Amino acid sequence: MDVLYFAWVRERIGVPKEKIETTAATVNDLISELRGREERYDAAFADLTALRVALDQELSEFDAPLEGVREVAFFPPMTGG
Repeated sequence: MDVLYFAWVRERIGVPKEKIETTAATVNDLISELRGREERYDAAFADLTALRVALDQELSEFDAPLEGVREVAFFPPMTGG
């Protein structure tokens, strides 16, 4: 699956996108896998209240299942004005 990172998430991890193989059942499981990779991932996912997630370009929740998902995107909350 493709995992995309935006804004400060991308800055902390150091790449805008990567293709990963995972057995994670939910977004939370995927985050746990990523956090275990390296310190930069751990830093990026340290505060989930400061993050949003989209699955196949649809805003979702962290407990959402990943079955059939092709793209996961992580980004900070959007502000308008």
